[in-house]
Amino acid sequence: MKSFFKYTLATIVGILIVHILMIFFFFAFISTLAAFSVKTTDVKNNSVLTIKLEDEIIDRASENPFDNIDLLSMSPKKNLGLNKILESIKNATTDSRISGIYLNLTDIQGNFGALAFTEEIREALKKFKTSGKFIYSYSNLGYSQKSYYLATVSDKIFVNPETPLLLTGMSSSISFYKETLEKLGIQPEVVKVGKFKSAVEPFIANEMSEANREQVKKYLDSSWETLVQGIATSRNIPVDSIEKITDRFNFYTPEQFKNYGFFDGVVYEDQMLVLLKEKCGIGAQEKLNLIALTDYQNASVADKTIEINKDKIAVIYAEGEIGMQQTPKTIGPELAQTIRKVREDKNIKAIVLRVNSPGGSALTSDIIWREVDLARQAKPVIVSMGNVAASGGYYISCAADTILAEPTTLTGSIGIFGLFFSGEKLLQDKIGIHTDVVKTNEHSDFGGSYPLPIPISSRPLTPYEKNVLQNYVNQGYETFLSRVMAGRDMGREELDAIAQGRVWTGADALKIGLVDMLGGLEEAIHIAAAKAGVEKYNIQEFPVAKNPWEELFSGFAGNIKAQLMKEELGAFYSTWEQLRNILPQQGLMARIPYDIAPN
Repeated sequence: MKSFFKYTLATIVGILIVHILMIFFFFAFISTLAAFSVKTTDVKNNSVLTIKLEDEIIDRASENPFDNIDLLSMSPKKNLGLNKILESIKNATTDSRISGIYLNLTDIQGNFGALAFTEEIREALKKFKTSGKFIYSYSNLGYSQKSYYLATVSDKIFVNPETPLLLTGMSSSISFYKETLEKLGIQPEVVKVGKFKSAVEPFIANEMSEANREQVKKYLDSSWETLVQGIATSRNIPVDSIEKITDRFNFYTPEQFKNYGFFDGVVYEDQMLVLLKEKCGIGAQEKLNLIALTDYQNASVADKTIEINKDKIAVIYAEGEIGMQQTPKTIGPELAQTIRKVREDKNIKAIVLRVNSPGGSALTSDIIWREVDLARQAKPVIVSMGNVAASGGYYISCAADTILAEPTTLTGSIGIFGLFFSGEKLLQDKIGIHTDVVKTNEHSDFGGSYPLPIPISSRPLTPYEKNVLQNYVNQGYETFLSRVMAGRDMGREELDAIAQGRVWTGADALKIGLVDMLGGLEEAIHIAAAKAGVEKYNIQEFPVAKNPWEELFSGFAGNIKAQLMKEELGAFYSTWEQLRNILPQQGLMARIPYDIAPN
């Protein structure tokens, strides 16, 4: 009886503790939500819009408050969407309360997106300068190559006296896991088409193939040329001088860089604020009105009339890995349904498909391609490529009327591969699992796998099975080619010569006919409106955000897990995520093998 009361009391105490914790969690959650209550920001006259890009930028900012909460600390976080950044810069151009822009690039460590995003922000800032307003840039901790490239759009560039600019050029480093798999007793089974289709190389080799090295060198040279040419033009520094400084690899002082023409001033942060005050025409003792970009997004925009138009242009975002499930960070077959609904909406006169994807499932890519092709037959479809629109990302783009890319966008990679793993040695020799099979037909056990961190089969593919898979991959490649041939009006031989899984920058893709123009999302929208013959229109973004509570609880565990992994792995998180995306997906894949994060 004493044991009964003891355990009963312990259970009651446990339940009470759980409920108390849930109450604390609930109030913390409500407090966090309160921090996100939309407040209209008051913008004072003679304000300076401060742009800090210390966090990762995504194509489209989420309007869901639950997406902007750190679930580990229950504290608010503000994700930056490229769409909101560009909109804010555009609004500031005509806002009489904004005197200029302060690019505070102190906290940038190369983590705010690849060069294509930088290019779009840079172009928006160029248009801002046509208003006659100023742009000043400053870094207290030193510029990365990418942040300096962004800063060169400024009227003047300033830097801390003790933070040199290190120009090194660009490089690409790929990790190889062949020996790791051998030690684990796992044998990769690869079928592919395209000598440049290198996504499988990390699992079957210890170094890059010559074909892969060639394509990587080509797109690195193209991207570096864009960056150097932009710096040279903006700062009036000869390209040869920039290349010589880069090749010499030395820690020049900021004063030396100033003498070379890279900087306009070498000052501490307090001195920088005084310079901003002088530019705004206010005294040293007066308060400088700085308004953060994240706050300005919630400001009522002066001198701007909001119009409600019947005609609309749809901007459909296709961002992330292409797989079997649609989420805010991945592309699934549900996107095809979204495109279909937009096609059938008579008020939507044109479609801009914003693609920022390394590819993924060939099947899902084809399902989406079909709807893009049908939409193009009904109304203008314009593709705007972001940082990367390669392999499956190009597959879903190729049916559009017009394709735009940034010079540094990675695209192409027209090829197919299949990746399978067999683990006889792992199962038998390493962990002592033996398999015995009863089957009705010769290949009934094909693809049978164990639920390990990566799906592995208990036996290797037979030569016959591998041949069947190779024929299947060849068929998938021919289908991919046929889609591009129809969309880009190319012959097979012409296309095959630039396909074979090869990755191209947007600048090179323009030369070979894979894209039509260089430009960003805003240019794509203007082209869509012109092709649709509409002058007054509203922008409608898709996919439409789901119910916040539904999204919270459906992805709660996944969000917690992702944040824990980011905390533990730090800079290695992106490598882990890339392997996680590739390894479990057996079957036909149309994907590039790397993610883009240059310095």
